[in-house]
Amino acid sequence: MKESSDTIAAMATAPGEGAIAIVRVSGPGSLAIADRVFRGSGPLPSRRAGGTFLHGHVVVNGQVADEVILLVYRAPASYTREDSVEIQGHGGAAAARRILGAVLDAGARPAGPGEFTQRAFLNGRIDLLQAEAVLDLIRARSDRAAEAALEQLSGSLSRTFDTIYDRLMAVAADIETTLDFAEEELPPEVLRDAGVRLKAVESDLTMVLQTWGEGHKLREGVLIVIGGRPNVGKSTLLNGLLGIERAIVHGTPGTTRDFIEEQMVIDGYPVRIIDTAGLRETECEVEGEGIRRAREYVRKADILIYMLDASQEMNEEDWGWLRGKPGDKTLVVINKSDLRNSDSIRSYMTTCPSILCSLVIGKGLDEIRRGISQKLDSGSFPYPNAVISERHRRIVVLSRKDIMEALLLLDHTPSEVTLAASHLRSALEMLGEVTGRVYHEELLQSIFSRFCIGK
Repeated sequence: MKESSDTIAAMATAPGEGAIAIVRVSGPGSLAIADRVFRGSGPLPSRRAGGTFLHGHVVVNGQVADEVILLVYRAPASYTREDSVEIQGHGGAAAARRILGAVLDAGARPAGPGEFTQRAFLNGRIDLLQAEAVLDLIRARSDRAAEAALEQLSGSLSRTFDTIYDRLMAVAADIETTLDFAEEELPPEVLRDAGVRLKAVESDLTMVLQTWGEGHKLREGVLIVIGGRPNVGKSTLLNGLLGIERAIVHGTPGTTRDFIEEQMVIDGYPVRIIDTAGLRETECEVEGEGIRRAREYVRKADILIYMLDASQEMNEEDWGWLRGKPGDKTLVVINKSDLRNSDSIRSYMTTCPSILCSLVIGKGLDEIRRGISQKLDSGSFPYPNAVISERHRRIVVLSRKDIMEALLLLDHTPSEVTLAASHLRSALEMLGEVTGRVYHEELLQSIFSRFCIGK
């Protein structure tokens, strides 16, 4: 782990053309470095109060590198809780590179990925949950995802985990105190009370665990797959939902031989929508590979839009894909309903909702959009105040397992209190890694290495 006693610098804006480029500097030498590279009227930056904005120039070897605005931050009132400066120059690669080069030559070192946010954590400004929320906010692809990230950044999820941790700590401490007693001297109500409290903690962890599905979909996107036999209108539906001619539409069956994936936002959810090859038996190796991939995507879809052709009878493959599919994750679209009365097909749709449409004339597209929205807002996609990530889910699963092991020991074999206490210590250590009460270099590396340089 790098020492935070040095001064780091990096670009804080994305590369390329833009209105401004920002170089961020943080650490004990920030103001002294600013004195070396900045020229403006009045006192030097190191003699200015925090919150001061200075207009002037960055000078390299006596030559003006750029006209800039310099912002002064005094510890602890900065993002990292260290003395910091930000230098705002003109956008573009050349000027920004010259400013950063001047700062590095003046004594700073290049920052690593996420090192500014890591210092904010190490200096106590935020915990690990909030640090991860910063990355979630940067990567958010929808308003809903951004709102969830902001909720986590505010400390909502941190408070939930802190409460669970403190309650578990209290139970573990009480159990630890019983280790000094002989079994016959230990009042039975002590362990019974500890068991009740542990069950409450386990219940809280179970509730937290239920938010993972929502968090996964906000971060990774909801996978919507359009499946069905060839020539039922899958590509026409994809084009209609996107509002562009993305997929080739042709009357020849098997036009789509590979999956086509696009991203969009529906009702605040980032969505990955996939048009697949038509499901049928074929001797063509190329089409066969596309069908194999189609079947794989149909199986793992968060929402399956299964399309039928109203002019044809359902076959066994159709029934095979729809049989047993949960209604809250499946939408049956019966296309070409203008060619034939579709009531006979629709009457079989008892578990999955169905929509009649004729996409070639634009009929039914709005109903399909509403059907997707209902799936997104159904009980399968609850929207709690803050939602856990995959890292948190793994920790909660393992901690909950240790707590349940401890409960079994307390309920059935009071003589094994020592082993129960060991399980609770393990659960506490793991839960501490969620917010950063407990951390190690590998944990920080795994989290902050995913950040961009400059954040």
